[in-house]
Amino acid sequence: MSSKVSHVDDVKLAMLEEGSVRSTHHIQAVMASPVDPTIVPPVSSFSADLVASTLQKLIAEVMGTYFLVFLGCGAIVVEKMNGSITHTGICVTWGLIIMIVVYTFEHISCHFNPAVTVTYAILRGFPWMQVPLYIGAQLLGSILASGTLDLLFNTTPEMFFGSAPSGSDAQCLVMEIIISFILMFVIFSVAFDDRAYNQFAGVAIGMTVLINALVAGTISGASMNPARSIGPAIVKHIYKGLWIYVVGPIIGCIAGGIAYNFLKIMDKLPSKLKETTSIQKMSVNCLTILKGTLFDAFHKVH
Repeated sequence: MSSKVSHVDDVKLAMLEEGSVRSTHHIQAVMASPVDPTIVPPVSSFSADLVASTLQKLIAEVMGTYFLVFLGCGAIVVEKMNGSITHTGICVTWGLIIMIVVYTFEHISCHFNPAVTVTYAILRGFPWMQVPLYIGAQLLGSILASGTLDLLFNTTPEMFFGSAPSGSDAQCLVMEIIISFILMFVIFSVAFDDRAYNQFAGVAIGMTVLINALVAGTISGASMNPARSIGPAIVKHIYKGLWIYVVGPIIGCIAGGIAYNFLKIMDKLPSKLKETTSIQKMSVNCLTILKGTLFDAFHKVH
């Protein structure tokens, strides 16, 4: 019986490790399937399956990031060429393509953002040893998409489609942290909370990107994604303010994930704290619960 429970926990964790926006019905179907704990797959077969699965996810990360950057940044290039799309049109394009790639790739792998991958590794138990692979795949997709746009439109420095600060560096950094916080908070809410109706997760995430872009687009460029900014910078050799679009989204996404995790465990606090008799004991218990929830991933064996 303990082997079966362990198997189910591992399957549920593996689904979360993918960063996928999965329906709870899928997890329940896996839990309901019979498991024979006496059957152990051959090592060679397991290794081949693992390699194939990882490769599939990395290809999905490359393709999904390519779609994002090609269409999102392509809208920027077309707007700078003839002014036919407008700032609002660019924002709508980003929101729609985010929604499309979420629904297209969520059953395989759905990060497309180094800041999201790092946050999953810290808070969701995503294997740290896979983080460089995922980030490399995301950067490759962004560079390929940026190179395609550069070849198609022969872009000049004035048509730069990367992220560039319009305000001060401090203003843009704070803006990127805030909008990345909002994005990650929404992702954790609609994708990783069993109480959420996550069939509409793609819509919620896409609309969050759209609104963030409407507000922050003319100030910081509303990147929220280091890969989206690094790819065009490498292709066009324009690195002004690039650090903002690496540091800001990572800080914002981690903070957003921590904030939602804390909100999620609030309903558990009364039962844990009902027997406390002092403010000191209550504070210690709060910190213990928070630590156990946020860093439980580091105590799991993958």
